[in-house]
Amino acid sequence: MEVITNLEEVKIDQKTALAIGKFDGIHMGHQKIIMALAAKRKEGYKTVIFTFNPSPATLFSGKQIPELTTTSEKRRYFEKMDVIDYLVEFPLTFESAAIEPDIFIKDILVGKLNVGFIAAGEDVSFGNKGLGDYKLLEKEAAVYGYEIDIIDKVQFADGRPISSTYVREAIANGNMGKAKKLLGTPYYVSGVITHGKSLGHTIGVPTVNIIPEKSKLLPPNGVYYSYVILDGKTYKGMTNIGYKPTVSDEKQLGVETYIYDFDQDIYGKFIEVELLSYRRSEKHFDGIDALISQMQSDIEAGREFFADYDD
Repeated sequence: MEVITNLEEVKIDQKTALAIGKFDGIHMGHQKIIMALAAKRKEGYKTVIFTFNPSPATLFSGKQIPELTTTSEKRRYFEKMDVIDYLVEFPLTFESAAIEPDIFIKDILVGKLNVGFIAAGEDVSFGNKGLGDYKLLEKEAAVYGYEIDIIDKVQFADGRPISSTYVREAIANGNMGKAKKLLGTPYYVSGVITHGKSLGHTIGVPTVNIIPEKSKLLPPNGVYYSYVILDGKTYKGMTNIGYKPTVSDEKQLGVETYIYDFDQDIYGKFIEVELLSYRRSEKHFDGIDALISQMQSDIEAGREFFADYDD
């Protein structure tokens, strides 16, 4: 997969199958669109995911809006899927956001990306003031000769369409089970393992620490049952998201995980921590002994959880 961050010198010769969107969360609805591209790839098309960096919400708000899937996570996700040939991270500025939608289609989608097929949801938007929509894509298809497939939204069990907004609500409520159903996979946080204060080793409960990307949306601070993905293997874990109020006055938000039955030195390794279910809120304890007692209780609860957990 080739990542394109600057379109100035880009000119793809082979016809492409393309999807436009933020792809925040890459939920079940997004995956339906991607599968439409994968089908065209079998017909000889090159596949393109067209995203915006930063997101329109971040650009126009003037502040970083937390993301379900960060830029680096999207790159890894699409690379792992092995059906995407090009990932376009369109550099969104006030100037580029003001491109008229018909010019966006003519100069970028057709002129540079040689689009022959577009898969889009009914909520697709692009160009000046977001006025480009699926109706314009359908209209311009007759002009430029590309195919278009407007993909119906995937409905959740409650009848509500699956969307990034719906996923965000589930995560904000700590409902990781619902988030998993909406995404098709557990919600995760990723990063390189860093050195902490080594308190866990001192008290007999060794943990690994990662600092999430600042742009990453996190669920409420607290303790979660988790899986840890390391070097392609999956381990059971218990994860705390928060500031460690009992042992630290630092205001560094971290993700700290106890990995069951694990004693390897993995500092500097990259891991993904999948958050499976919320256990309890983050607490301030009166002392280390109370903290140790609670951690031991959490670990035992985790063993019971995983004994019954159904992937």
